[in-house]
Amino acid sequence: MRFVHLLVIGILLFAAAYVYRIKMESTSRTERVLRLHAEVREQRDAIAALRAEWAKLDAPLRLQGLAERHLTLKPITAVQFDQLKNLPDRPPSFFRKGDPDPIGAMLQAIESETVTGSVPAPEDQQ
Repeated sequence: MRFVHLLVIGILLFAAAYVYRIKMESTSRTERVLRLHAEVREQRDAIAALRAEWAKLDAPLRLQGLAERHLTLKPITAVQFDQLKNLPDRPPSFFRKGDPDPIGAMLQAIESETVTGSVPAPEDQQ
């Protein structure tokens, strides 16, 4: 009977130690999760601060002031634009209406000569 009592006490001590180990692991993991949450919160705050700073630096009025201060640009005036009737005539066309597109023909000629390597050349397919 004493042997059974000692065995039960040993099993209870082992179980208590095992439960204590599980509790300590869960506590350390909970602390790690809380630290990670705090770190994520800090990173989000830093991102929000950087976005606010970017918005401040990217403000149109600020950029306009910097451009006026550092660039020698002048505003566009209405006298800089010309009327459509003063445009030069359209250049002459070098191909007749109804003829095939000369640029398209050149592209087709180039495509038929080009081999990319992914598809065998026509003479290699035999």
